[in-house]
Amino acid sequence: MAPTAPGEEPDSRARPTVVLLHGVGLDHTMWEPVTALLADRFTVLAPDLPGHGARPPVGGAVTLAELAAGVADRIPAGSHLVGFSLGALVAQHLALHRPELAATLTSVSSVCRRDARERASVEARLRTARTDYAASTAASLERWYTGTDVPRSVVERTEATLRANDVGSFLGCYRVFATADAELAPRLGGITVPALAVTGGEDPGSTPEMTRRLAEALPSCRAVIVPGARHMLPVERPEALVRALTTFIGESAHA
Repeated sequence: MAPTAPGEEPDSRARPTVVLLHGVGLDHTMWEPVTALLADRFTVLAPDLPGHGARPPVGGAVTLAELAAGVADRIPAGSHLVGFSLGALVAQHLALHRPELAATLTSVSSVCRRDARERASVEARLRTARTDYAASTAASLERWYTGTDVPRSVVERTEATLRANDVGSFLGCYRVFATADAELAPRLGGITVPALAVTGGEDPGSTPEMTRRLAEALPSCRAVIVPGARHMLPVERPEALVRALTTFIGESAHA
């Protein structure tokens, strides 16, 4: 069962709803391995964020609040929010400002409170994207997939999605990704729903240390590190991610 596309009605059966929010430059299709493992137990929604997929480009000055507002009307109240990378920051913003939408919050491969070295690294990647988008795409693919057993066909599909982006729109969204953790940092304590933070043990950008920071910053959050996995955890290790997610949701429901 494919994720529900924007504009479609979700499964009407009384099952919990999981909402999957993708990363910068990607779209809802990145979640297909996860959706295949969730669809027999949950209503799964995977909307495209503003400026991504089939949605119109956004301006270079787009904000985290605007990205969140642009997807909020596609999320039923009481959903289990799951965000990946940029999507994790969007999910955190929604859990903070639209708490009625979130039964739980899961942040996958999320940044949190970057230190000076980490901020310099992401700013350098943003500069590369501004001056040479093709080189930026190649660097992302290498950072995400080198050393993994993800099939070449999947890597090529990710590459095609990245190359299809409106570059100006991508840059605006990437700037949000590069800066919004600082915006969220002082307010993370206001997120009170049960939370899970999970990342790959070999993720060089959304590191295990960041995931531990996030778990410490949120009032009710646990950290899970998947050994050996890199940044594209939902693609590389969907079984491990779904196992952690469903265990968390199940325990939250009985808390």
